Amino acid sequence: MEARQKSYWLAEALAAEGNPVPASPWEGEGRTDVCIVGGGFTGLWTAIHLKQLRPSTDVVVLEMDVCGSGASGRNGGFAMTWASKLSTILKICGAQEGLRLLRASQDAVKAIGAFARQHGFDAHFRPDGWLWTAADRGQLGAWEDIVEAHKKLGSDAFADLSPAELARRAGSAAHLAGVYEEAVATVQPARLARGLRKAALALGVRIHEGTPMAGLDYGRKMRVRTPKGSVAAEKIVLATGTWAAQMPAFRRTMMPLAADMIVTAPAPERLAESGLTTGVAISDSSMLVHYYRTTVDGRIVFGKGGGAFAFGGRVGTRFDGPAPRAREMAATLKRWYPKLASVPIADSWIGPVERTATGLPFFGSLPGQPDVFYGLGYTGNGVAPSYLGGRILASLALGLGDEWSSTPLAQGPRGNFPPEPFRYVGAHMVRGAVKRKEAAEAVGRNANRIDNFLASLAPAGLTPLKKKS
Repeated sequence: MEARQKSYWLAEALAAEGNPVPASPWEGEGRTDVCIVGGGFTGLWTAIHLKQLRPSTDVVVLEMDVCGSGASGRNGGFAMTWASKLSTILKICGAQEGLRLLRASQDAVKAIGAFARQHGFDAHFRPDGWLWTAADRGQLGAWEDIVEAHKKLGSDAFADLSPAELARRAGSAAHLAGVYEEAVATVQPARLARGLRKAALALGVRIHEGTPMAGLDYGRKMRVRTPKGSVAAEKIVLATGTWAAQMPAFRRTMMPLAADMIVTAPAPERLAESGLTTGVAISDSSMLVHYYRTTVDGRIVFGKGGGAFAFGGRVGTRFDGPAPRAREMAATLKRWYPKLASVPIADSWIGPVERTATGLPFFGSLPGQPDVFYGLGYTGNGVAPSYLGGRILASLALGLGDEWSSTPLAQGPRGNFPPEPFRYVGAHMVRGAVKRKEAAEAVGRNANRIDNFLASLAPAGLTPLKKKS
C-alpha cells in the first residue's frame, strides 16, 4: 500500500528528518482505548486532542504508509478558514453556531502556528493571507455573495482590493479582481504532518506505520484487523480520507478525484522581480480551481483541481505518480508570471481529494455502531479545519457532551451522489460542461443552456462559486 511516488513535500520533509525508519507495523493481537485508522491531519489531531483532554487514554494510530503520505502531504498547504463556506455553514448550522464555527476556524489557523512553536518543529508557517481572485472575465464577482453574507453577519473577514493592490500582492497583473482574507496561512503540509506525528509520540500515542486496515469487526468485541494481527478497541475512529469512499457507508457521500501539483526549481530572484515575496495563498475562481503559493526557498507550488475520477470510490494507488496535467499547468503559471518562463519545473505529483455535496466535511458514528466514528470530506480545505475535525472526533470518542460533539457537522453526511456507473459518467459530463462554460465566459460569451445546466450540478470545491446563467 506504499505510495509509488512521494510528493515533493513529503520527500523534503523526510529528508529534513534524516529519512527516518518508519514506525514498526502492527503485529499480533492487542488492545487500546481508541484505535485511529489513518495517520494524516485528522487522525493525528484526533490523537493529540484525546491525549490533551484525557491524558490517561491509550491511543493507537494505524497508518498504511507513513504519516503524511496521503492527502495531508500532497496538498497546496493552504491553511484556510471556513470564511468562503459561510453561506453553507449558516444554512446547515444556523447563525449562532455558524458564527462560532467561522471564528473557530480562524482560531484554528493561529493554533497550528502556535502548536508548531510550542512543540519545536518548523512547518514553514507563514500567516500572509489569501487572495481570492478572478483570472478572467467569467470569474468576476464570484465572491460577492459570500462577502455580502459576512457583512450581514457583522464579519469583516474579506477586504476589497483595487486592481493595482491585487497586482502588487500577487506579483502579477493576470488577476483582474479579487478580495483578501487576512486569517489564512500557508504551511509545508508534510512538515506539519510529520511535526504532528512527533508531538503525538511525545504525548504517548502509539503509532504503527505500514499498517493498512484489512477489516473491521463490530459488535461487543470491536477490533481493527491488520495484515498481521488485530487491535481490539473500546472506540474506533476512521480518519482515512478519500480511501473511505471504498466503504459501503461512504460510497455515495463522497466523490474521489485527483488534484494535480507542480513545483518549480528555486528562483527567489525571479520571484523578487515579479514582486511575489510573501507566503500569500492565491487561487482563482474557476470550478477547476488553480491555486498556488511560494515556498521558503523561493519556489512556486501550483495546483489544479478537477483531475481524474475514481470509479466506485476505488482509490488504491490510482492517485500516485506524476501530474498528468503538468505541462498545461506550467503554461498557465508562466503566462501569469512571465519572469519565470525559463525556470524549470522540478517535480509534479497528484493527490486524492474527496468532494461532498455541501463542500464541508462531516463527522459522526456509523449507523448502528455508536462507538465507530469518522471524520471525512474536507473537499480540498482540510489543513486547518482538520484541527477542528480532530477536536470533534475527540469529543465524540470520549463521550463529551460539549459544543463539538453536538455541532450539526457531527450529525453525519448531508446529500448523496448518484450510484455507479451514473456518477462516473455524469462526473465526466459535468467536468466537460464546466470547461466549455468557463472557456466561453472567459471571452465574454454566454455558455449554452445545456452546459449551464450541467455545470450547475458540479459539487462545491475549494470555494463555493456564484452561479451564473
